[in-house]
Amino acid sequence: MERKAEKEPRIRPTGRIIYEVTIQHVGSLNALRQRESKVIFFSNLRKAVDAITAELALTNWPPRINYTAVYRGIKQREFYSCDFDVAGTRVFRIKVVARVLNPALPRLGIDDNPTK
Repeated sequence: MERKAEKEPRIRPTGRIIYEVTIQHVGSLNALRQRESKVIFFSNLRKAVDAITAELALTNWPPRINYTAVYRGIKQREFYSCDFDVAGTRVFRIKVVARVLNPALPRLGIDDNPTK
């Protein structure tokens, strides 16, 4: 049996991707009944999409969101957005954005200490 060469150290990503789901109430109906945006975070895109589709089904909204569309939107434009309307009037928008949790700290422009 051949032994593998010593394991190379794995470079771990400095941050972890989380998904921010925002529900914004938009359109003329929002002027009648002011509602604040809701923001929810998920660690997994599949779970985020499943939660959205389940909530849409529970509240009788059409299932216009699917995993493939959200995944492609995030990869191409860095966000996915979908508007929901009733009789031509927009009611709310669902937006999904990938965020980095605990990003690497930048050098902050601090120079090396010259006295050593």
